[in-house]
Amino acid sequence: MELSWLENLLQNKRTVWIVGALAILLFLVTNLPWQLDDYDQAKQAFTSFEMIKEGHWFYQHTPQERVATKPPLVGWVSAGLFALTRSWDVAWRLPSFLAAIALSILLYRAANSAYRSIAALIALSAFGLNLLSPRLATFVRTDMPLAFVMFLIGLLIWQKVREQDEWRPQDRIYLFALLTVVMLIKGPIVYAFLLSGIGIFEWWRRKSNAVSAWSGWWPWLASLGVFLLWVIGGIVFVPGFFDQVVVREFIGRFGETIHRPQPLYFYLPQLLHKFAPWSVLMILIAFLSVRPAGIGIRNAFRKISPETFWLICWVFGGLLVMSLIPSKRVDRIFPIVPPLCLLLAAQIARCVPCRPSMSSAFGSTGHRPVATENEATRGRIYRWSAVVLLLSILFTSGYTISKVISGYRGHRDALVIFGREVRHEAEMHHWRYEVLPAKDEGLLLYLRKTHFIKRRRAIVEWNRGNLDALVAPTEDAAALMRKLRDAALSQLKSKEKKNKPGVGYVFITH
Repeated sequence: MELSWLENLLQNKRTVWIVGALAILLFLVTNLPWQLDDYDQAKQAFTSFEMIKEGHWFYQHTPQERVATKPPLVGWVSAGLFALTRSWDVAWRLPSFLAAIALSILLYRAANSAYRSIAALIALSAFGLNLLSPRLATFVRTDMPLAFVMFLIGLLIWQKVREQDEWRPQDRIYLFALLTVVMLIKGPIVYAFLLSGIGIFEWWRRKSNAVSAWSGWWPWLASLGVFLLWVIGGIVFVPGFFDQVVVREFIGRFGETIHRPQPLYFYLPQLLHKFAPWSVLMILIAFLSVRPAGIGIRNAFRKISPETFWLICWVFGGLLVMSLIPSKRVDRIFPIVPPLCLLLAAQIARCVPCRPSMSSAFGSTGHRPVATENEATRGRIYRWSAVVLLLSILFTSGYTISKVISGYRGHRDALVIFGREVRHEAEMHHWRYEVLPAKDEGLLLYLRKTHFIKRRRAIVEWNRGNLDALVAPTEDAAALMRKLRDAALSQLKSKEKKNKPGVGYVFITH
């Protein structure tokens, strides 16, 4: 009775819709109140802002006037969305949000077609109910679009291996298009996530009849050529591009002097934590699949299907290579989360065999050993899956609620509100205003400015009557006002954020 109830619950389409709706809700609200002050969001947002305001479509800068280090594709998408919506908040965050929804749908459909509805539900739940996906779903960053396109590439290989289908010219063209998109999102990082896994799979398949996961060289090299054209153009036409992008951003990732290095094991405990409780479920299922039969890990790998082994190569090959790079940050490992969810679905499908028929369930003596073992395994997996699903709902929802509440209590959107009020005052009075250099890169975007003004120039322009207002750091206001003729402090001041005590801004007017 209990097993039948759990099975019906996990197979019910209403459960899928509830989980999907909850995941979308978490995608929308986890980062509220929206702001650009952390995780380099301002740098990414500034690319599309500069495209629209100054027409720099191929090479952009950061708010601090350094060269932007990422290719411009996501910036192009945001610029196009702004042209349609006229809202920067929507234009900046919609690419990641749509990519998260598309990933959820694609992951569920792939798991459902290969591993049936229960495994597909668990894959969808694992992707939507963890501490990484909701966080990145409305981040102004390239991580979610990158993970979506990279998942399409890995899924194409998975389908080839699963269906034993040889690579055809149209498949290679499709792969080239996807690789080019990845190159124009974040460069050749796709090599770190996929090439090592492909290499391991190709070594393993020599002892099996599996089809090759390797498409040939030309899609990979041709897409790299497109990226190198962008790099060469930057070196030739953009001052500082070679030093700031090629040397510091790319080569510096492999050293331990420019970027803050992390230990080799950094990603593994982070992944176990951020992907919990699903990471615990994966470990339990892996233990259950090996221990009862006493087959051992080596024999288990021999009996594994080619498509499942590709998922293992995809996940752990990317994890290994990314761990070898000294410069690490938790969000950079996110592209292995979708294939990890698909691998979890494969685990569940392998450990939950179909119900045996009445004719085959009984042995020659009239007993039911096979059926009893299958039912016991099925019961464990269903109970564990239901418990983990409930825990993930409570854990992820609780984390989101606490994060949103602390964000509003801590005035995380203080600069957003301050910028909106300054723009409103300036528009209402037709004031010409500028912004003095500040540590908060998002300040320019909140005030819809493309450049900070130098202090000396601001004083000159003010005293000549060419400026009506200035935004300045609070700590500089007193000394600055002594040099500005007829200057007065407006009542508009940014609230102090709890995570940045002593940092604030004032609005100086005539």
